[in-house]
Amino acid sequence: MKAALRDIFETLILTAVIFLIVQSVVKNFKVEGTSMEPTLHDNEFLLVDKAVYWSVNPAAAQRIFPNAKAEEGTGRVYLFHGPQRGDIIVFRYPHDTSRDFIKRVIGLPGDVVEVRNERVYVNGRALVEPYILAAPRYTMPPVRVPPGQYFVLGDNRNDSSDSHVWGTVPWYDIVGQAWVSYWPLGDWQFFPSSAMAAP
Repeated sequence: MKAALRDIFETLILTAVIFLIVQSVVKNFKVEGTSMEPTLHDNEFLLVDKAVYWSVNPAAAQRIFPNAKAEEGTGRVYLFHGPQRGDIIVFRYPHDTSRDFIKRVIGLPGDVVEVRNERVYVNGRALVEPYILAAPRYTMPPVRVPPGQYFVLGDNRNDSSDSHVWGTVPWYDIVGQAWVSYWPLGDWQFFPSSAMAAP
């Protein structure tokens, strides 16, 4: 009897440990709204990779890896890599961090982003964007992305609350990168990292 109880207890502990590890690396996310059409749809379910953007401050990293260099613009040392142009990210909305949003990274720290003539320009060069629903019907004067911040836009440019409306996203509010869409099954797809070439 004691052996059976011990086995049950060990199984419960192991299950709890596995659950905590998975929760620290992956997050479920439900798309709400149409701001990422045609790439993502309302009520679509995703898995978000939280580990891909794990970072530490340079002082901590250099204790273990003396040659570790902080990423320009953020001052962080990323264990894998920081957010890149084209990544679809989930982040805490800067004006209400109880809400999570999903958008595409357009501008990195130090970039200058502008919207004119129905095109998005980064550092003076127009982006090639086959993933958007329609060309933006608004203009935005040049904005320099501050250090440690990211400029994000929805793929449904004309129906998206994003950086052109409320500003940039700080690195510490980024939850992770969209990894895979798993529901509904007909929308199943992986999302590659750094899908957009540097301008």
